[in-house]
Amino acid sequence: MPALHDLIIRAAHVVTVDAGMSVIADGAIAVDGGRITAVGSAGDIGSNAHEVIDAPDRILMPGLINMHCHAADGLFRGLVEDLPLEPWLQTVWKAEGAILNRTTCRLGSELGLAELLLSGVTSVMDMFWFPEETVAAARSLGMRIAAGGIFFDYPGMDGKLVDRRKADAEAFFASHPADGFVFSGTLPHGTYTVGPEQLTVAGALARANEGFFCTHAAETLAEQATVTERYGRRVIEHLDALDLLGPRSVLAHCVHLSDGEIDLLAKSGTHVVHNPTSNLKLASGFARIPDMLKVGINLTLGTDGAISGNDLDMWLAMRLAATLHKATSGDAAAVSTAETLRMATINGARALGAADRLGSLEVGKEADFLLLAMDRLHAVPLFDPMTHVVYSANRSDVTDVFVAGRQVVRDGRLVTCDVDRLVADVRALAPAIAASIRS
Repeated sequence: MPALHDLIIRAAHVVTVDAGMSVIADGAIAVDGGRITAVGSAGDIGSNAHEVIDAPDRILMPGLINMHCHAADGLFRGLVEDLPLEPWLQTVWKAEGAILNRTTCRLGSELGLAELLLSGVTSVMDMFWFPEETVAAARSLGMRIAAGGIFFDYPGMDGKLVDRRKADAEAFFASHPADGFVFSGTLPHGTYTVGPEQLTVAGALARANEGFFCTHAAETLAEQATVTERYGRRVIEHLDALDLLGPRSVLAHCVHLSDGEIDLLAKSGTHVVHNPTSNLKLASGFARIPDMLKVGINLTLGTDGAISGNDLDMWLAMRLAATLHKATSGDAAAVSTAETLRMATINGARALGAADRLGSLEVGKEADFLLLAMDRLHAVPLFDPMTHVVYSANRSDVTDVFVAGRQVVRDGRLVTCDVDRLVADVRALAPAIAASIRS
């Protein structure tokens, strides 16, 4: 008699994102102990399980992995508009400095992460003040989080000075050993806000604790000019000279790169996070995504913060990543459907050092997945499920989300969060947020 599974889910299409980018019509997966134990046709897998979910009008696919976010900045959504990055940051930091503390960072993290979870994001790399509060929010929601000690040479929006950064980062590593749900690392803000000494400290701590290293890099022309003037070398060259490139390094943006910098990223195995929404809105420019793909750089996808892109929509980020670079390059095949989907899933898992257990629907991997509705006008007719996922689907199509086999979104509603309470708490804080940039 076949083994009794914990859960079997049967769907119209299973988009696996495995090595062959297999799509199984009338497919199913089986889950036991939070892991996937079978993937195949519904007929082959059968129905011998404690719970069987039939989803004949759904696409079953891996949970999305957002590799660059500032979740708690959702508190400031729409507050600062129509400015390029540098003056925009000065206004943002003024608001953050007036409002942020442990309590408000926890509230903002819940707000941003809940928005992401509802849209099918199951893992997030987040860079923000009071990262312990981000982790607490992620744990309460039931999603995976990558976070860690923040490095910043100036007085931070958390009220701390540079002399506290190393100790705080060490404490974060000590408090958050790897458990499958938390990925710990160090996150200096950027090469123009963190000097060589503290960047080196952050890199050494990441290596000593087998964590990741993440920073903003080459986001704007002004940043490139500042770093070049200070150190006599471009941003990626500067990071390379400090021995901060490599397979555990994740660089957000990388919009303005020379050929030599692209070569350095490729040879070192450094991961890059493409953030098309914020790059467009802040007029930062167009990243050289086709060129990076050609040399084999592991490209991942991020939303950035809701303050810079106004939402945390990975589906929009996917569509922009798939279309923008066709236009800028003049090549309709510049970024393929499969490459885009990998950027939002398995490539993120690879950057987290977790491609052996996250990012695709394969036997032995963690059961992180979502169900995507096909019973919508924009889903008929549906000839190619992967094309639909990248070009037609949107976050409101996500009906159900599972993390490690646990259902955290059911029928479009969060199971793990009181949304009404969350909305009320954020609204109550809004007048103080609005006043923060007027004072």
